[in-house]
Amino acid sequence: MTRRQYFVVILILGTLSTISPFSIDMYLPGFPAIAHDLHTSISQVQLSLTAYLIGISVGQLIYGPLLDRFGRKLPLYGGLLIYMMASVGCAMSTSIDMLIAMRLLQALGGCVGLVAAQALARDLFPVNEIAQVFSTLTLVIAVSPMIAPTVGGYATAAFGWHSIFIILAIITFLMLVGVYVALPDGKPADPSLSLRPKAVLTSFFTVLRQPQFLTYSLTGGIATSSSFAYLAGSSDIFMNIYNASAQEYGWIFAFMAIALIVPTQFNRLLLKRFTNEQIIYATLLYQSAVGIVLVVGTWGDWYGKYGLILMLFLFLAGQGLTNPNASALSLAPFVRHAGSAAALMGSFRMGFGALVSGAVSFFHNNTAIPMVGVMTVCVTSGLIILLVGQRTTRYLASKNALTEPMAEVML
Repeated sequence: MTRRQYFVVILILGTLSTISPFSIDMYLPGFPAIAHDLHTSISQVQLSLTAYLIGISVGQLIYGPLLDRFGRKLPLYGGLLIYMMASVGCAMSTSIDMLIAMRLLQALGGCVGLVAAQALARDLFPVNEIAQVFSTLTLVIAVSPMIAPTVGGYATAAFGWHSIFIILAIITFLMLVGVYVALPDGKPADPSLSLRPKAVLTSFFTVLRQPQFLTYSLTGGIATSSSFAYLAGSSDIFMNIYNASAQEYGWIFAFMAIALIVPTQFNRLLLKRFTNEQIIYATLLYQSAVGIVLVVGTWGDWYGKYGLILMLFLFLAGQGLTNPNASALSLAPFVRHAGSAAALMGSFRMGFGALVSGAVSFFHNNTAIPMVGVMTVCVTSGLIILLVGQRTTRYLASKNALTEPMAEVML
């Protein structure tokens, strides 16, 4: 693959991965306007985010087997078309219930971009390069929070919140053209893979029986879901508690994206000296410590608006290190079932994200405590799962090593 081809493939895979970040980040500045126009509360509007995350979680489980059975592109075309139609439906929503339903459908279509991008990365690049490829993809994804909320804030102010979803439909149409024209096909269709429920479940169970996948997909899924707590709560905190405008909130959100971009590129350098496992462990220790200080400081009212922004920035910096390394370690053991593995990994992540955003909405009390508390619980839980999973994996490996020689002696 030439450098030009590498650049084009990474760009397309990155933009496919940004469908969901754009769908989430771009409409956050419009929460107050949506609540006003649809005669509802901010907490009800937050449920449209929860619905979107549920749709992504469920949809990825559907697309995983489809991508393995029919190849990468055919399901990708179908999902992107569903997303575009649902985006128009979101723009035409006249009630919060209709918006929630359309967001669910939008997620069921758009989540194909996440699964397909991860599966294609596994198809098109050697195993020892996957972590670096995911770091590059994460860089492309990280740019979206710098653009999406700012565009969403100005679009809401100039044309109303409905325009956000029209813009999303247009962007997805351009992605569809790019996929058709320039993206390699990846792994071909495999007619031997059945789509019957029993066969699909067998494929998923094959993936779940891999200890490495289970450890790092759960660790990464729970730890990185802390960012969804931030997504669910930040607009209410900054716009209603600290009285930031939609445009100012967009700039705050863009600033936070730097916390993802810089560590993501730093990860490429760290991988030359440290293993993926070492990086994840150190990062989760760091985030847990910052999270505890964040919770205590918020409870004690230590931070004003800018102090809170600084602490959130320090906390979110860990996401750029955990995500690519956990993703690479989760997918590394698979070739034939890469689509199903990517689907399960993404489903875990978005499923936890839905629970987390729902928890922030449930505990909403007009302070930042629910948001920062849930964020901290996510990373500390991820650290515990990592330690338990690594110890269990080592135990099983040593047990198998002892069993195999004994079996040979008996023979």
